[in-house]
Amino acid sequence: MEVRLISSILTSILLVGLIALTVKLLNWIWFRPKKLEKLLRKEGLKGNSYRLLLGDIKDLIRVTKAEQSRSIQFSDDLAPHILPYYHQTCSKYGENSFIWFGPSPRLMIADPQLMKEILSKPDIFHKPRPDPIGETLGGGLAFLEDEKWAKHRKIVNPAFHVEKLKKMVSTIRLSCSNMIEKWESLLSSSDPRSGEIDVWPYLQNLSGDVISRMAFGSSHEEGRRIFELQNEQVKLVLEIMQFIFIPGWRYVPTKANKRMKANSKEIQSLLRGIINQREKAMDRGETIRDDLLNMLMESNLKEIEEHGNKNAGMSIEDVIEECKLFYIAGSQTTSNLLVWTMVMLSKHQEWQARARDEVLQVFGMKEPTFDGLSRLKIVMMILHEVLRLYPSVTMIARAPTKTVKLGNITLPVGVNLMLLIGLLHHDPEIWGEDVNEFKPERFSEGISSATKNQFSYIPFSTGPRVCIGQQLVMIEAKLALVTMLRRFSFELSSSYLHAPFPIISLDPQYGAPLLLHKL
Repeated sequence: MEVRLISSILTSILLVGLIALTVKLLNWIWFRPKKLEKLLRKEGLKGNSYRLLLGDIKDLIRVTKAEQSRSIQFSDDLAPHILPYYHQTCSKYGENSFIWFGPSPRLMIADPQLMKEILSKPDIFHKPRPDPIGETLGGGLAFLEDEKWAKHRKIVNPAFHVEKLKKMVSTIRLSCSNMIEKWESLLSSSDPRSGEIDVWPYLQNLSGDVISRMAFGSSHEEGRRIFELQNEQVKLVLEIMQFIFIPGWRYVPTKANKRMKANSKEIQSLLRGIINQREKAMDRGETIRDDLLNMLMESNLKEIEEHGNKNAGMSIEDVIEECKLFYIAGSQTTSNLLVWTMVMLSKHQEWQARARDEVLQVFGMKEPTFDGLSRLKIVMMILHEVLRLYPSVTMIARAPTKTVKLGNITLPVGVNLMLLIGLLHHDPEIWGEDVNEFKPERFSEGISSATKNQFSYIPFSTGPRVCIGQQLVMIEAKLALVTMLRRFSFELSSSYLHAPFPIISLDPQYGAPLLLHKL
């Protein structure tokens, strides 16, 4: 009798559990999306009707794959190419329209004032959760919110202070010189002064070498291995991105997931080893050069000592996540900026000549200095125009933490906001009919003049969460250009295909083969 009673109770519990799970599943894949769709349409927003579980995913993947392999002309409108499905939807339904990423609606934002409002209120508009792929690749500040974000930002900030960055110039110069030497050795023995080189992999390695040396100093060899692993992680992301909306998918033992997990484990182990060595050296009172890791650990220790509480600082796991972010953000942004700058200067020889003349006027053949870099006005104009045309990050995601009014739209929790930087930077109503042309003179009087004081240029985001490393990126880009322009002139190879496309950042799909001529 007792056995039957226990069995009956267990069966009832199991049944209740299954019913609860079924209700939760139905709510996730149907009732909640339909409720959100009704609320969005009530606000006058348009988009496709929700389709069970997948939403617009199949269409998004189909359109994206079709566009990704295509090369375009320099004069073509870049927005439909780099954000094809989003641009297509905006054209069909209007600016503030939405798509379905699985059971989650994504509201597209291309209006500069709405972007400004969203990015200026990080307490209300958070990064969407969950984002397991983003956290696996980067972690750290980019994915924290509220008090924990504020604590990390305070601790990390000193490492990116301008006085600290000045000390990094010699490190960046060394990496740039090493790359130039590789280019010179690659030139044909039959014509040692000229040859074709795909500069893209070298620029990727340059940014990886720079961040390895800057972050870890004498441990930069281990740092290079971390860079290699992070690069592989980026490629693996592409394989699993189409399944990201399915809860728990990253735990399914697919080949890509298993490789990603193994890489992540090795990265964690390498970083932990470097950090442990550094802690022991600090305990012994050894003098350590001012690399980013050392600055970060000193700032963290100072914060702990000031509060007399270990919880006031960051844990080793926190430091590891910040180091991962150094890599993914620092290397991706810089290599993309450099490759598109070289492509644009190859296409527009007059600007290459002007930039070279300025570099020679400021530095001659002397070693470039931090103070001298600030005098490169033409180079800076060129970099700003490249960042406008080819922003490393083509869109930013945010999500309201509560029901909130945005402009004249009331947004419920559960709607993700996609801030389409790629559309903003290519909007002819903001930039003029010559929006697709490379015209660095737009920035001759600075950013505010180029944008006519509109909120329309945000290559590094903006607001309280503006990219902490943007000064470092610009210093590295300027130093690399100074080194390249003094040693080479360059032009597009006949094999070059113009195919910018966002993977994690805006990459050249077929590389960047250029003809280099030694000066």
